[in-house]
Amino acid sequence: MEPDEIEALFTREDGQFVFARWGRPIAPVIFGVEDATLGVVKGALEAVAVLTGHRMAETDPELGANLMMFFFEDWAELLEVPGMDRLVPDLTELVDRLGAAEANQYRFFRFDEKGAIKACFVFLRMDAHLSAVPAQTLALSQIVQSYLLWSDTAFREKSPLAVAGESTILRPDVAALIRAAYDPVLPHAAQDPAYALRLYARAKAGNSVQ
Repeated sequence: MEPDEIEALFTREDGQFVFARWGRPIAPVIFGVEDATLGVVKGALEAVAVLTGHRMAETDPELGANLMMFFFEDWAELLEVPGMDRLVPDLTELVDRLGAAEANQYRFFRFDEKGAIKACFVFLRMDAHLSAVPAQTLALSQIVQSYLLWSDTAFREKSPLAVAGESTILRPDVAALIRAAYDPVLPHAAQDPAYALRLYARAKAGNSVQ
């Protein structure tokens, strides 16, 4: 992946470059799925954790759980979750907007004082489209998109995943980028487009080592 391609993945539709990765161990909790699907989601979490070298934890000392994934059938169900309005600001307006747009997914991030990700809330309305996606594909896609603050336009044209035989895997170029993004020598957050050059250099170095 070339530097300009990396820069585009973190450049928002308004032209602002914003990069952030997790600054603390990820303590996940998943709501609204059966045990079989829960195992698939946990498998995706563990796979990306191994890729990045980023730690997972049972609990977060501040929030309890800091990566929350919700699977449901109607956006209005979020309004019935106790305490959700304290976690996500302007929840009623958000639910109205997502419902009107017939959206089937939404991610909301919270950040610490250094700009690193400290929490992520993933909302998936299981409409006909998402329900038709294999659980492995859906889980891996969502986890990948929760590990970094990607642009709001990232992956619109091309999925971060690829098919290898009968399995769905992370695209090698995206895997190399995510691994580079969690290199300990890099800061947790950046707003300078030149940061894409540092990611490029680390990704290229990582591929050379393999």
